[in-house]
Amino acid sequence: MTAAKANPARRPNGARAIADLVGKAMTPACKKRGFASVDIIASWADIVGERYGTRVQPDRLIWPRQPELTDPDRPPQPATLVVHTDGATALLLSHDSAQVIERINTFYGWAAIGRIKILQRPVLVKQPEPSKSLRALTRSEEQRLEERLEGVENDRLRQALKKLGAQVIARGAGEPA
Repeated sequence: MTAAKANPARRPNGARAIADLVGKAMTPACKKRGFASVDIIASWADIVGERYGTRVQPDRLIWPRQPELTDPDRPPQPATLVVHTDGATALLLSHDSAQVIERINTFYGWAAIGRIKILQRPVLVKQPEPSKSLRALTRSEEQRLEERLEGVENDRLRQALKKLGAQVIARGAGEPA
């Protein structure tokens, strides 16, 4: 059996996907902070939404001590999520904490978080990269695109397809089929 068949993450030339290496390297650091995996940190912006995705940073989970459970099917007590944010965002987050907790618990699939503890500390706000402007289409490219869209009767659909086709052509991903 070859190395590629034995380990699907390994590629035939012996290279490994960077995501596999980073995830394994970060997992011990996350476990020290109470996170079972890097999933919540990696998906933070998607979980909490645009408002808090860049302005609030998860720090750690504090799990309560679990007494000897008589019922092993009973889930553990929910944890406290400690986050960092600035003063203004802390005020907003304190009002929206129930909704944020619900989103996080939906991500986990069970009531993992019971409350959020907010620490007011500066958070490095990551600025999104500006999108590159696309080149203008040549007259012949525009004509070919219009010819391909002649059979589309719905105006909104035609405009959407025209916009998509122009972006595909401008990025050099090929001509419309």
